[in-house]
Amino acid sequence: MNRLFSDKELRLLIVPLIIEQILAITVGMADTMMISYAGEAAISGVALVDLINLLLMNVFAALATGGAVVSSQYLGKGNKDMCRESAGQLLIVTTLISLIIMAAVLLIKRHFLGLLYPSVAREVMDNAVTYLRISAYSYPFLAVFNSCAALFRSMGNSKISMKVSVLMNLINVAGNAVLIFGFSMGVAGAAWATAFSRGVAALIMVWLLRDRRNVIYINLRSLCRLNGSVIRKILYIGIPNGIENGLFQLGRVLIVSIIAGFGTVQIAANAVANNLDNMGLISGMALNLAMVTVVGRCVGAKDYEQVEYYVKKLMKTAYIAGAVVNGLVLLSMPLALNIYSLTPETAELTKILVWIHCAGAIVMWPVAFTLPNALRAANDVRMPMVTSVFSMVVFRILFSVILGIHFQMGVIGVWIAMIMDWIFRLTLFILRYRKGKWKQMNLI
Repeated sequence: MNRLFSDKELRLLIVPLIIEQILAITVGMADTMMISYAGEAAISGVALVDLINLLLMNVFAALATGGAVVSSQYLGKGNKDMCRESAGQLLIVTTLISLIIMAAVLLIKRHFLGLLYPSVAREVMDNAVTYLRISAYSYPFLAVFNSCAALFRSMGNSKISMKVSVLMNLINVAGNAVLIFGFSMGVAGAAWATAFSRGVAALIMVWLLRDRRNVIYINLRSLCRLNGSVIRKILYIGIPNGIENGLFQLGRVLIVSIIAGFGTVQIAANAVANNLDNMGLISGMALNLAMVTVVGRCVGAKDYEQVEYYVKKLMKTAYIAGAVVNGLVLLSMPLALNIYSLTPETAELTKILVWIHCAGAIVMWPVAFTLPNALRAANDVRMPMVTSVFSMVVFRILFSVILGIHFQMGVIGVWIAMIMDWIFRLTLFILRYRKGKWKQMNLI
């Protein structure tokens, strides 16, 4: 049988995605360290805004996923004209939505932050308002970059977004160094460096997507008119995914607020464990993106035998890579904990949390989070959304309260609730995938 993706093509798709994930995490850490030189009020203000920015980034990523699914399916179907049409419509939709969000944030920034964080110190709030205001200017650039990256991935070319991402992060770090250390601009310097780097990256991606040698490219005609039919298809995938991602981030904010009541040791252990565990998810996050491209193309070709073949292949890859990466996290944990200069009590608690996460991730994470991307790429978007939201509310939040507060298990109870969430998700997603209802859901 003629396979739609060779092993070499899969490697060319997945490896740059892994490198991009590593880059995002390491540069994020460097970013935080540089901002810390501006003082505690600065880093606290940035931390508050980062929760909001992360939520919006997930919304933009969800819309981009909608465009990637539609483009991949048209590519699998062999309809290149509609691939290009959907690319133009994706850029229009994401730009318009991001401009609306930007305008809303600029109008209500201080009131919004005051509502979320009513008891924050004045100096911290001023830094947060400054950082949010400047961050908002970069939302359209971020949305466009995500959309273009998703379109290149749907062509099987993730190397482009990786290279541009490298450039974007280098500009960001260099900008931080100049504006924070050279001009003493504090959080404003950090925010402007980020906004400028995103602007440069977005412009480069749009320019590269104009190249007619690409299977999918954009032209002025496709960017100057609205195609309701294509937009509905993009939003059919993007809106449920956006709701799911947005509520997931809101749930994380609520969980952080629960942990905040457990004391300094548990707050610090939770923060450090999260940083280490993010490293363990690098391969999984990359394979989540690859799954959308591969399954989307197979579904567009109406070749469900190949869907099952590649889902099995990518899931196997996710498990092997996840075991290796999480194993490395566990092995390097003693060295990593020394960097943070933690008290013995905090370090011991951090070890327990990292072991809970890594052990669970090796066994369960790919089925709980990578497999549902196969369903989404096959147009089955509502079931993953409902499952994820229900599981977040019942297991992550409710059981965090029950185990963490009622049974006085503290942050360990919260992390056990997270594992319960994973178990519920993977059970339903396996049943849904095996049932095969996704094969009957047509989009294009």
